Amino acid sequence: MANGNGSFKSKPTSDTKGKTITCKAAVAYGPGEPLVVEEIIVHPPKKMEVRIKIIYTSICHTDISAWRGENEAQRAYPRILGHEACGIVESVGEGVREVKEGDIVVPIFNGECGECRSCKCEKSNMCERNGVNPMKKVMEGDGTTRFSTLQGKPIFHFLNTSTFSEYTVVDSPCLVNFLHPQLSLSLKHLTLLSCGVSTGVGAAWNTANVHSGSSVAVFGLGAVGLAVAEGARARGASKIIGVDINPDKFIKAQAMGVTDFINPKDEEKPVYEIIKNMTDGGVDYSFECTGNVDVLRDAFLSAHLGWGLTVVLGIHASPRLLPIHPMELFDGRNIVGSVFGGFKGKSQLPHFAKQCGHGVVKLDNFITHELPLEEINKAFDLLIAGKSLRCLLHF
Repeated sequence: MANGNGSFKSKPTSDTKGKTITCKAAVAYGPGEPLVVEEIIVHPPKKMEVRIKIIYTSICHTDISAWRGENEAQRAYPRILGHEACGIVESVGEGVREVKEGDIVVPIFNGECGECRSCKCEKSNMCERNGVNPMKKVMEGDGTTRFSTLQGKPIFHFLNTSTFSEYTVVDSPCLVNFLHPQLSLSLKHLTLLSCGVSTGVGAAWNTANVHSGSSVAVFGLGAVGLAVAEGARARGASKIIGVDINPDKFIKAQAMGVTDFINPKDEEKPVYEIIKNMTDGGVDYSFECTGNVDVLRDAFLSAHLGWGLTVVLGIHASPRLLPIHPMELFDGRNIVGSVFGGFKGKSQLPHFAKQCGHGVVKLDNFITHELPLEEINKAFDLLIAGKSLRCLLHF
């Protein structure tokens, strides 16, 4: 179990190695239906797979999108959602060398096999074998699941991780080893690095390469958007404009570096015009974190002519295409997408954790609630209502 500071005091025993485990999980049985916390069976890991005991997991808006079934192609039930967590290795399958029983690990939805052409390319953090794939619902090795109901019905996987379960099985390229947690980070903090914080800070650092003295606009002040702001603050941005329709978020945003706040509901002019007036023609960098194409257009037009860069982080489940005319790209603005903040998970996340441990990025403000897994539906409601950033769930 984990103590109040999120550090680990004991580890799973080897009694379960090679055997099935019965444990609690929150199972999705249909789009928008309340998750059911029940006993399930978790099967042993197969070749190049790892079974881990989840210590903490949290909820991201991507989990909510999948839970709602916003993209019909993603619908697969029953399914165990969740992709942001920290845990400890219970057992490993054949061929696994990078982790062993008892290691502290963070599961990552965008894996790194280290062998494919994309992994070997310094310009990309994609992986051809274990990259992010919201349509994937089974294990990479044999195309089957490692979860089942007590009655033997298969339960599908989600985003390479499925962390809303006391135990889960992941492909080894989708785990980052934190065997030596002398990084001054608790397990609670490590949980944040498996998605939201890494995605936002990495977008500011790796994708945009925000520079000191620059101006930034962040559209959507959820956990990812605030992580962008925190990353921009750490890089020395002089003006960080937060845009959100929830005025309560500005107080939290100020603590993470946001210098100005715009609520589109309070304005008569388009947001991009307001930002242009505030920044002498537009910001150096804008970040779209909402998954709304109309907001994306505002973000793009708020970037300065000639050099402004717009980074897309929001998950766009709608079939609507980019609201940008090709000729608008001839004004010198650029637009690019960012997955997992451009981080190569296995090879770069440990260094990022060390930076966080040294206080370069402040993590405490992202954890707003803690609840037991049995109250996961309450945690969903808090996030949907905009009342939480990250609610840590424990078993």
